[in-house]
Amino acid sequence: MTESRVIGTPFRRVDGRAKVTGETRFADDLSFPRMVFMKMVRATVPHARINHIDLSAARRVDGAVDFLTGEDLPVPYGILPVSHDENALALDKVRFVGEPVVAVAATSEDAADEMARAVRVDYELLETIADAEEALDKPTPEIHERGRGNLSRQASFRFGDVDAGFEAAEMVLEDTFFYDGNTHLPIEQHAAVAVPEDDSRLTLYASTQVPHYLHRTLAKVLGNWSGPLVPAWRIRVIACPNGGGFGGKSDVFNHEIAAAAMALKLGRPVKCTLTRDEVFYCHRGRHPVLMHMRTGFTKDGAMTAQHLRTLLDGGAFGSYGAASTLYTGALQTVTYQLPRYAFDGVRAFTNKPPCGPKRGHGTPQPRFGLEIHLDKAAEKLGMSPAEIRLRNLVEPHAITANWLQLGTVGLGPCIRAVVAGSDFEKRYNQLPPGRGLGLACGSYLTGAGLPINWNQLPQSGVTVQLDRSGGVAVFSGATEIGQGSDSMLAAIVAEVLGVGVDDIHLCVADTALTPVDLGSYSSRVTLMMGNAAVEAAENVRTRLAQVVAEQLGVTVERIGFGGRRVFDIEDPSRNLSFTDAVALAEERFGTLATTGSYKPPRAPGRFRGAGVGPSPTYSYSAAVVEVEVDPRTGIYKIEHIWIGHDIGRSLNPVLVMGQVEGSVYMGLGEAMMEEQVFRRLPRRFREQKGLSGALVHKHPSMLEYKNPTFLEMPEVTTYLIEDPDEKGPFGAKEVGQGPLLPIMPAVANAIYDAVGVRVDQVPIHPHMVLSALQAKAKGKAAHFGPRKFPDVPYGEPLRVPTPDEGGDGRALNETRKKSRHSADGTMPEQKNEEKKHVTPAAV
Repeated sequence: MTESRVIGTPFRRVDGRAKVTGETRFADDLSFPRMVFMKMVRATVPHARINHIDLSAARRVDGAVDFLTGEDLPVPYGILPVSHDENALALDKVRFVGEPVVAVAATSEDAADEMARAVRVDYELLETIADAEEALDKPTPEIHERGRGNLSRQASFRFGDVDAGFEAAEMVLEDTFFYDGNTHLPIEQHAAVAVPEDDSRLTLYASTQVPHYLHRTLAKVLGNWSGPLVPAWRIRVIACPNGGGFGGKSDVFNHEIAAAAMALKLGRPVKCTLTRDEVFYCHRGRHPVLMHMRTGFTKDGAMTAQHLRTLLDGGAFGSYGAASTLYTGALQTVTYQLPRYAFDGVRAFTNKPPCGPKRGHGTPQPRFGLEIHLDKAAEKLGMSPAEIRLRNLVEPHAITANWLQLGTVGLGPCIRAVVAGSDFEKRYNQLPPGRGLGLACGSYLTGAGLPINWNQLPQSGVTVQLDRSGGVAVFSGATEIGQGSDSMLAAIVAEVLGVGVDDIHLCVADTALTPVDLGSYSSRVTLMMGNAAVEAAENVRTRLAQVVAEQLGVTVERIGFGGRRVFDIEDPSRNLSFTDAVALAEERFGTLATTGSYKPPRAPGRFRGAGVGPSPTYSYSAAVVEVEVDPRTGIYKIEHIWIGHDIGRSLNPVLVMGQVEGSVYMGLGEAMMEEQVFRRLPRRFREQKGLSGALVHKHPSMLEYKNPTFLEMPEVTTYLIEDPDEKGPFGAKEVGQGPLLPIMPAVANAIYDAVGVRVDQVPIHPHMVLSALQAKAKGKAAHFGPRKFPDVPYGEPLRVPTPDEGGDGRALNETRKKSRHSADGTMPEQKNEEKKHVTPAAV
């Protein structure tokens, strides 16, 4: 291939002009003739049986059209095959405030809102489960009546002889941490427009990150409901441009299914746009996680063993929870050398909106704990925070204790860049009182190694089609959610074919027209879609090169592409225009359309649970935060952040830096203020109804849910560390989620350096800092955070030999073969075409 012309250089986003001029059409911008508006009637109590639904008053509303209830849509669904526990509309009982009970349709949005308010639901109130600790103590009443209490997922692993690792340690450190839940807060709210067509066809336009999985779910639910049955091939899902997702639109939502069903029932288009309050009620955000971490160290700072225990509050439904539980433990081993490792995780059902995937998906919580844990160890061992991390770096291309195959590792250069840029070694612990520096690191997936529904099919496909006018059309199922995936797709094809980015015509995220792409999650799009795009473009390039070489009388190896010309590399004056080359190739081969596909390499782990954590390669990040703390109030301000990110190779430096700094912004929000808070209903009401833990949202609006403004955003210095990884297109790795991870612990470590107190939970509110300072002044522990981890019923530990023990990771393979369960040990055998082993994938 000739020298890069597009890749590695800044270029304008292909969707940039339309977005800044307001031309981009989001889902809520769409309108169709005869369209009606749908609203959801949502539960006002957290846990109750539905005795009766009274629609009589709603029917009399001027403009009322029709209704749907849970009886119309009885088929359960879920994003993971292990947790098909939801219904589009509640059946029999509700499990959290905000769960949809009835869908109403009217000729105007105001009429639909009036209808929804007129619906009356008679509830029989049930006892509620307020948090994960209460779920442990109260197996009844069951939120899901399975006969297994209120535990959603249990996992337990032992990699190597962990006890021997602790015996070899010269220091053992124990800590308990808490990471509160928070939500995504995208600019665009959720919306869906369902359009019925002839012959029982349906098109759904949605603000979704996962059109493929939404299509799959619609086919399941609409294939067996009270209305007209619709087979999968008659359903079309078009993912509209997203005004932000951050994982919040990577689940399948009630309103999407209900809008599709209502459109089929009425035979006319149906639009449903959620209010901001409704987005809070839907949630699917960060899990609150309580963690206990115990680690053995040698006197030179090397880790000998670690035992991590996590307890997750999952809310009312499964969502991605089975994967989230495993992710709180899976990626602990890919940053630092950890030869022996034990992990126990439990996720509980509670009467709150279901938690799911948010940027980083299960990894920010344990990363927060580990990076503070390492700083504490460094202090006890007389080492600097940078030194202990550099001494423990994983080796490139190594296999971790839990059988994850690493790629290139640029963490060392990231640490050195931010340490040098901030003058960390000279300024750490040397700044005036009230000012401090904190260092932390992180690592993340570059694409999930396994699909949600396990199979051997490609996880991403791209088609490139050329026409005789010289046009290049590219088809991909990937979804643009603001991260720049459309721009990457155009740039990769343009680079291979030697044309301009603006010469590429894109058709994306349309299940009827584009090859399957599993969705925009797990930082997978650039690597997986990118590799598929390279293959498709190179296939058509080969055909062009063949005919041009014959025309010029040279070998194929001498043919180059660039500047919309195809030329002899040794004598560029001998060339054809790209258009002429296309016409010549079409004359020889017929219509020019080629495809490319991508499947990740198989991970070495062969045990139940090994499906969560593998990735083609991993990215790495390091950050230094400078903070100023007012010891009189505990109020603190972030002054400057230095962040280095191992990008592999930057395909567009401007877009990459935007993603890094966006992660910094979101990380500061989680560190300083963002939390999804709930409160119990008034005591008098609870006593009157005989309830102990009834919950409602405390902050279901942007008036109360706090997130950073321009005032809180500090100056950011970004370092892009490039070490191309052969697994990625042109050497690229992820940037969408990894840079978030070090921010929260770096803030906590900086506060400690500034005023000498530890806050072992997030968000770190000023009153927590002040409380720790007051305790310190009284001679007590200078600490704020959880002090006790409850007794948790984990599953039977699975003993898996680590690579350095000579094992092959197959200790549990035979069990899995004999089991009717999935790779994570929870999946019952599926019916019909779904009779496959299924493992959850990352988001």
